[in-house]
Amino acid sequence: MVDNERVLEKLKSAFGELIHSPEEPWQLLTIRTDPLHITPIIEFLSKDEELAFTFLTDLCGIHWPYRNEKFEVVYHLHSFINNIRLRIKVAIPGDQPRIPTMTNLFLAANWMERETFDFYGIIFVGHPNLVRILNVDEMTIFPLRKEYPLEDNTREDKNDEMFGRDPKLIQAGI
Repeated sequence: MVDNERVLEKLKSAFGELIHSPEEPWQLLTIRTDPLHITPIIEFLSKDEELAFTFLTDLCGIHWPYRNEKFEVVYHLHSFINNIRLRIKVAIPGDQPRIPTMTNLFLAANWMERETFDFYGIIFVGHPNLVRILNVDEMTIFPLRKEYPLEDNTREDKNDEMFGRDPKLIQAGI
């Protein structure tokens, strides 16, 4: 039977220290790795006959403006055979975030990577058509980056603190 413990055991066996910070919030195995090793790890997970993580459920970006590694790409994989899910987080340093594309492993990554590029400016190296998908081509900013204050700070529902944009709260880990 494949469970979170077995998935982590196989990942540690194959990649050792490249897999770090495992945790299980809400019984969802979550691991972290770096941008250089994400492709071989996901390829291993999808091609391993026992694990069979053959479905990329989601791929999205996160902007952490007050951290050293300001961007993060989060992958959600599903193994239908084992009915188990896995989350992989990859922190990317710098203001020009770059990470390899997953379009060679999952066709569904094409749209999700374009959306993440469009909203966060994360470059997916090797993507076959990395252009904006939901915003206008003329847009020069990436709207989901937390670099700009919300449009109306006088409204209670547009308060930056409610959207994780207050440095004091972010640094406190809240």
